[in-house]
Amino acid sequence: MRSSNKDFLNSTSEKALFQTDFHQFMEMEKGSLNMELASEFGLTLKDVRLLKKKMERS
Repeated sequence: MRSSNKDFLNSTSEKALFQTDFHQFMEMEKGSLNMELASEFGLTLKDVRLLKKKMERS
């Protein structure tokens, strides 16, 4: 069965995304690598990419 980014966000949004301080994430994303952001916020690299993609759309 295939899964899309939308399915992934729906299944993991409550445990990973809502525990993140979005203001701090936005400040740090400008000058940090994805790996640094992942380790700082306790997210996976895939979560960091999806969060950045979601922030671009809004």
